[in-house]
Amino acid sequence: MSEVILEAKNVFLSFRGVAALSNVSFEVRRGEIFSIIGPNGAGKTCMMNCINGLYNPKQGRLIFKGTDITKMSPHRRAAMGLSRTFQKIELFGGMTVLDNIRLGRHLHLTSGVLSSCIYWGKTSREEIEHRRFIEEEIIDLLEIEAVRNEVTGMLPYGLQKRIELARALALKPDVILLDEPLAGLNLEEVEDMARFIIDINEDKQWQVTCVLVEHDMGVVMDLSDRVMTLNFGVKIAEGTPSEVQENPEVIKAYLGEVEDLYVSRR
Repeated sequence: MSEVILEAKNVFLSFRGVAALSNVSFEVRRGEIFSIIGPNGAGKTCMMNCINGLYNPKQGRLIFKGTDITKMSPHRRAAMGLSRTFQKIELFGGMTVLDNIRLGRHLHLTSGVLSSCIYWGKTSREEIEHRRFIEEEIIDLLEIEAVRNEVTGMLPYGLQKRIELARALALKPDVILLDEPLAGLNLEEVEDMARFIIDINEDKQWQVTCVLVEHDMGVVMDLSDRVMTLNFGVKIAEGTPSEVQENPEVIKAYLGEVEDLYVSRR
């Protein structure tokens, strides 16, 4: 078993007295694809928001690479190697594809204001190195060379999803949070995105641990090493894809009781 890189301990989150997450605990091991599933409103995105710092849980702790990040700001978590894509695309539509991706790299810039204004020596070499990484590694991996200079907001939805993944990868993360990366994609785009997720997880150059929230159960069961199921903010199952698929509580959460199904059909 590989080391635990991300851990949630009894995370509790509520909004105006309504519990969105109730004492949720889990561990993510380095190098795996860990998926979080559940019906709409189960608390999946709330969990992702707690991990990357958009929400602060009322109780519980979040541990990343051995450090308690529960009260840490989102940008400090990103600097530690935690990146994120969003359920709804959060790109800058008026900027080019390349500029959007470059934004994900800014935390690695070490040059000061003065040297950046002069743009000489270390600053120049640093930008060239970051540009090489983006253009030769990320753009090539995600096959977006043809649109690198296009205005992002004018591109099809499927390509924008790919660009958001590229920006998250520009951080060179240890863990990437993928919030419904397949939502709204056609079959061909789903197959491409699934392939990219496998590549960043398994390729020796990347080896990114993935936390995946997704509704496409076929993809989840094919890609995941382990799966956790939430329902109304409560963890009801965790295990291998086959174990979770056969869990009665998971079946009930998605399909309801047999009696309920019978009544609804009459």
